[in-house]
Amino acid sequence: MQTILYYISFYISEIIQIVIFVAGCYFAGISIFGWIKRKEIDGDEIAPEKSFALVIAAHNEELVISNIIDSLLKLRYPRHLYDIFVIADNCTDNTAKIAQSLGAQVHIRENESQKGKGHALEWMFERIFKMDRQYDAIAIFDADNLVSTNFLLEMNKQLCKGHKVVQGYIDSKNPYDSWITCSYSIAFWLSNRIFQLPRYYLKLSCSLCGTGFCIDTDVLKKLKWGATCLTEDLEYTMKLALNGIKISWAHKAVVYDEKPLTLKQSWKQRKRWMQGHADCASKYLSPLFKQAFSQGDLVSLDCALYLFQPIRFIFIGLMTLMLWIQTVYPEFPLFCIQYVFPVEVWYVMGIFQMFYGPLIILAEKKFNIKTLLGFIIYPFYCLTWVPITIQGFLEKDNKEWSHTIHTRQMNINDMENQ
Repeated sequence: MQTILYYISFYISEIIQIVIFVAGCYFAGISIFGWIKRKEIDGDEIAPEKSFALVIAAHNEELVISNIIDSLLKLRYPRHLYDIFVIADNCTDNTAKIAQSLGAQVHIRENESQKGKGHALEWMFERIFKMDRQYDAIAIFDADNLVSTNFLLEMNKQLCKGHKVVQGYIDSKNPYDSWITCSYSIAFWLSNRIFQLPRYYLKLSCSLCGTGFCIDTDVLKKLKWGATCLTEDLEYTMKLALNGIKISWAHKAVVYDEKPLTLKQSWKQRKRWMQGHADCASKYLSPLFKQAFSQGDLVSLDCALYLFQPIRFIFIGLMTLMLWIQTVYPEFPLFCIQYVFPVEVWYVMGIFQMFYGPLIILAEKKFNIKTLLGFIIYPFYCLTWVPITIQGFLEKDNKEWSHTIHTRQMNINDMENQ
């Protein structure tokens, strides 16, 4: 029996190493195209043309709702070309009252059976479609966000160029509040530069991030929303890919997002993300691969590989554990691991990853002593993804929405003057 397990583990470890290596090369290769930013005209140079419905999904956000509305009122965009809508979703505090006093159009939603942002947005979209005023596009935000004053100018620019769905740059409004917020911020800064930007340049599809994006109203009416899982942004990203619609990128349209302060809060949020990711993978992985190979669709292939990423994290965690056991206890009888590639290859990849992240952050002009210290603890943050991913996949059928409490009170002037 031990001999059988020995050979099974040997071949499984060989396959896992190949998957890790090939996937790592693919994502690293794509990321290189984000290193050099191409020169593009600013949104200020395009006349404001498109009209927008700005939708804020809010559940008990009385502490931060005024700041997001204030930042939207300060947008450098003609006021008659956009309206602000707040969904007071199952609120039991003063969110609706505060939003209404600041001039937002508040829509109160009470539905205990269909909780979550995805359901709230679907409900609001249908209401907007029936209004007398029709908008060219709908932009979505979270209540804890702050929005750069040029946001709609950049979105208008991309829509005028013919793009139908546009994601903005997700930044952090509290990057140095704790080691967790710093790790989150590093992760988003890296994603913006080496995941989103290169896909925009390569004419693949970027990924929706849950906030700071806009959708052409005609597209939304035609495809409907229908994204009601725990990660509605990921679900709609895959839905768009299957319908041949690419998500564009607006690197200068910045949305500042509040990151969780503690590991416990972060674990809860990221577990929800992984539950939704697993749910989306079960629904969309097969159709995306089928479309990719039957139609030669690179966008679908790229999206499918992205859905596969958490499996890669689990493989990395599993290999790390097995190698650690084999190093400490070489005579361990149940498995044997041998390197498929020379050990020097793994050393090079490790050193590459060690310096790659800081260099990217430096290129993004986010580098300082606090960020450097953040990179020391960042590998531990990355390792926590392994148990979180496993837990999320095991609990993918649990649809209960987990709300993240927001308390960081800042205004857009504080962020843009830093």
